[in-house]
Amino acid sequence: MLARAARGTGGILLRGFLRAPGRAPRRASSGLPRNTVVLFVPQQEAWVVERMGRFHRILEPGLNILIPVLDRIRYVQSLKEIVINVPEQSAVTLDNVTLQIDGVLYLRIMDPYKASYGVEDPEYAVTQLAQTTMRSELGKLSLDKVFRERESLNASIVDAINQAADCWGIRCLRYEIKDIHVPPRVKESMQMQVEAERRKRATVLESEGTRESAINVAEGKKQAQILASEAEKAEQINQAAGEASAVLAKAKAKAEAIRILAAALTQHNGDAAASLTVAEQYVSAFSKLAKDSNTILLPSNPGDVTSMVAQAMGVYGALTKAPVPAAQDLVSSGSSRDVPGTDTSLDEELDRVKLS
Repeated sequence: MLARAARGTGGILLRGFLRAPGRAPRRASSGLPRNTVVLFVPQQEAWVVERMGRFHRILEPGLNILIPVLDRIRYVQSLKEIVINVPEQSAVTLDNVTLQIDGVLYLRIMDPYKASYGVEDPEYAVTQLAQTTMRSELGKLSLDKVFRERESLNASIVDAINQAADCWGIRCLRYEIKDIHVPPRVKESMQMQVEAERRKRATVLESEGTRESAINVAEGKKQAQILASEAEKAEQINQAAGEASAVLAKAKAKAEAIRILAAALTQHNGDAAASLTVAEQYVSAFSKLAKDSNTILLPSNPGDVTSMVAQAMGVYGALTKAPVPAAQDLVSSGSSRDVPGTDTSLDEELDRVKLS
């Protein structure tokens, strides 16, 4: 039969797939079929045929015809992707830490001829090469970098395996580190380091928060002072504007009152009304004597209201009859001289007003 394996000691055995003592388990194969002239090769397999002990050809998947007795199938190679577990081994890092590390290797046979005649045991050779390369790459890294640079470590191992296995017709597709075992004391030190780093970050974050809080408080006080000064400034401006408006309103009201009073005095019996007003004000002022202070000045005859009113009206009449000199004439003259259009000088008129 086509799929039948070789029998006993008289069968044809594949030297490359004999299990040597102490070696890693080998991959499963489809066995070595006998030469039945007409052979059907399965997909993703390559059968290496020897004719009279020398390499003849590689059978492709499908129908193949061989010459009995002269041709025999020497190797059967699987073209599928092969997964190999790399055993756990110890390695020393750059900072002298011993690690226990294992991995998984993914490879594929690219050239069945080289895989059959280039190396005795391809899988065992690749496994040993992966272990030695892994130890060599780990010796270049410190413990911290081993955990951070696992991808670069895997890529370095793959490149080293491909360079060495090219002549074997094997290509390494991937290498992945499965587990990294750290000594217990080193693990405790790492945990303490991680805790210290976390406490450090917490302290830094807390100090940064305190600093930001102090900055925000100071900025808030600054803005509050600026707003308070602006408010005080606006208040003073508004108060000054209000006082100015009040003074202006009082001046306008006083001017209007004077204008009305002047108009009233020019009317009939205006002097009598003025005399009455002066008398009323005198009586009111006389009634408030000695209320605000103990020191008072009294005229010689405080009870003679008529003489006081007559004196006040005399001053009023003198002021209304005496013309007022121009300001420019007074400044340019620099002395008291006669005002044009009058019979007496300014000083004489003022003396007369005071005497009256």
